[in-house]
Amino acid sequence: MRSEPGAHWSLKTAAWAVVAFLHVPLALIVLYAFSAEDKSYVFPPPALTTQWFAVAWQRDDVWAAITLSLQVAAWSTAVAVVLGTLAAAALARARFFGRDAITLLLILPIALPGIITGIALRSAYHTLEIPFSFWTIVIGHATFCVVVVYNNAVARLRRLHPNLIEASMDLGADGFQTVRYVVLPQLGSALLAGALLAFALSFDEVIVTTFTAGQQTTLPIWMLQELIRPRQRPVTNVVAVVIVVLTFLPILAAYTLTRADEPGHR
Repeated sequence: MRSEPGAHWSLKTAAWAVVAFLHVPLALIVLYAFSAEDKSYVFPPPALTTQWFAVAWQRDDVWAAITLSLQVAAWSTAVAVVLGTLAAAALARARFFGRDAITLLLILPIALPGIITGIALRSAYHTLEIPFSFWTIVIGHATFCVVVVYNNAVARLRRLHPNLIEASMDLGADGFQTVRYVVLPQLGSALLAGALLAFALSFDEVIVTTFTAGQQTTLPIWMLQELIRPRQRPVTNVVAVVIVVLTFLPILAAYTLTRADEPGHR
């Protein structure tokens, strides 16, 4: 059944309109990062300059926020890879009472609005009398990063033919050797893609961080504070461009890895 030419072009136009709606604001952020005007947004900018990149480079508060965000993202990703992989291994093929409920609980943090997760975590910390610190942020981020790793790992494990594991055991390999030499190599690219996505999600998370950070200032929190009480608006745009680049690269790498593992893809 052939589609009508008019409908074909309508779908293309709608798709490009959505792409423009999503990406034109990003292009404006890049443009204003080079604006010579430091007090307000004027379009088009009266002049362009690269001085704000040097100003942002020299600001210690920017570097402190970037360093903290990178550390939180790294630890959150590490926790997510371990817990997400173990959860996927337990739930991929097993059948037991409550399996669906556990699966739902695992994916719930990423499905819920961030403000709900943040309030729940803050209430839990208060009840348990846990002081806000670097690790409370890591725990908060790990709750939704686990979901990304779990989804990638469980999808790959379900595609892994059970005969490979049985053949390994028949050839004399114990459980540890089977996991190390058979299962993990099959999971490698899926875990890497999940880790890259988890890192990107953690690096630019702001809502959950707001409820779990205490006095710590991650990069998204720093940007939020600068937007409320701006000192130099173009510096904020420069930092936004850095965030776009730092999150785009792992997402692109994860997409490439996922595409490479699809059946029939070359």
